[in-house]
Amino acid sequence: MRIKMPHEPLSFSLPWAIPFGGLLTSLALIPLIAPKFWHHYSRMVLMGWTATFLIAAGVIKGLEPCLHMSASAMIHHYIPFMALITVLFTVGGGIYISMKGKASPLMNVGLLGGGALLANIIGTTGASMLLIRPLIALNKYRRYTTHVVIFFIFLVSNIGGILTPLGDPPLFIGFLNGVDFFWTTTRLIYPFLMVGGAVLAVFWAIDSYHFYHDPLVPDPSHLQGKAKIQLKGRRNFLILGASISVILAESLVTAKPHMSLCGLSINLAALIRDLTLFSMAFTSWKLTPSPIHEANHFTWEPLEEVALVFLGIFITVIPVLGMLKAGEAGPLASLVHLANPHDTPNAHFYFWLSGILSAVLDNAPTYLIFFNMAGGEAASLMNQNAAILAAISTGAVFMGALTYIGNAPNFMVRAIATRSHIKMPGFLGYLLWSISILLPIFLVFSWIWF
Repeated sequence: MRIKMPHEPLSFSLPWAIPFGGLLTSLALIPLIAPKFWHHYSRMVLMGWTATFLIAAGVIKGLEPCLHMSASAMIHHYIPFMALITVLFTVGGGIYISMKGKASPLMNVGLLGGGALLANIIGTTGASMLLIRPLIALNKYRRYTTHVVIFFIFLVSNIGGILTPLGDPPLFIGFLNGVDFFWTTTRLIYPFLMVGGAVLAVFWAIDSYHFYHDPLVPDPSHLQGKAKIQLKGRRNFLILGASISVILAESLVTAKPHMSLCGLSINLAALIRDLTLFSMAFTSWKLTPSPIHEANHFTWEPLEEVALVFLGIFITVIPVLGMLKAGEAGPLASLVHLANPHDTPNAHFYFWLSGILSAVLDNAPTYLIFFNMAGGEAASLMNQNAAILAAISTGAVFMGALTYIGNAPNFMVRAIATRSHIKMPGFLGYLLWSISILLPIFLVFSWIWF
């Protein structure tokens, strides 16, 4: 059956947001309330919300419009998103770093700061999975290391990924929607330095206190001398460089030919980019020796979980985006008016609301929602409304660090630290850490910047 382009976009009312809200609420609460149930039935829950929306849309809106909007979301958003995540995850899993030496405050500051910068190249997930085990190994002869892992989540798993679309999923979604690749680098370098520098300074003070007041585990004889770093899997840096070059090359192509498939307009340059990224991931996986994957405890399970979660998100968010695009003529008119009083966007509103929702939901769909609430036009947002795009970007990325569920690497890092016998705080305990340290910094940042 040929899918025809609908004559006009589908309109949605508030009840259509139930599957999206249910999916995000399930992600946020069920792992905390019923972890065993979630472990066994999470896929069924996620698929259930997605199927609920698709079946209802097919019956009420019509099969052809439903298939068209779903295929459009897959081709234009989901597949490019997964292509990037797959190559960064695979390349990061093919690089192994081993560290031995004295975990001084200066050494830890260097690792966290370097990890934050690295997150902009291999993503917050890739940098987190690459560096958390070496950081834990380096600090294992210190009695108290909980704060080291918490600040690692703050900086490497979240704040560090603000400078490029490779850094964090929200920014790549912005890139897919027309934001220039280097816009975040040039526009957000000072927020990165201000917030990242402040968090690093607080970490240095806390780490210095514990370093000089808490004794080391007895007889750390091998800690004498300079730190030693061993790096394996260097060929993956070449694959990483090639992948970044492919993304940059596609973004610089001015004349982008399109093809029509079942009524959908497909950007051929973007299609070639995505296929190349998937092939780069396959190449990395095949060329990386098994001992490196084993040392990194590399499995495909985290990527499979991300793929399923975001499949549901990109499908069920369709009616929410439609309601936001309708502006003050749609069912979310009051929210749109609150964000744009007197037709003037409020940067503080966008920063704090996108940030708070990123902390309790997930920062990628949150970014997409507020991007569309601000008009959804990249050219306008990068220029006359650049402060609004900066507010959405920094809010979504920075405040993903406020909770364990704000960004995918947060829970992964916590799980690795727990398995390494580090006593990590629970959900509320971590929230107390983040509110005490990050919220004052964010308040000062928003007051100065916006």
